Amino acid sequence: METTNTIELARRIIELDLLRDQLWERLTAEAGYQAYEILRNEQNS
Repeated sequence: METTNTIELARRIIELDLLRDQLWERLTAEAGYQAYEILRNEQNS
């Protein structure tokens, strides 16, 4: 059953996913081939 809250959560997840894509593009533009390594290092610190 869909409630207003679950629909809002789904919308927020989609928004965050789109933002993540934009940020990833910026990171790869600035860091180039090292972007993935930088991201993983930050996730693990």
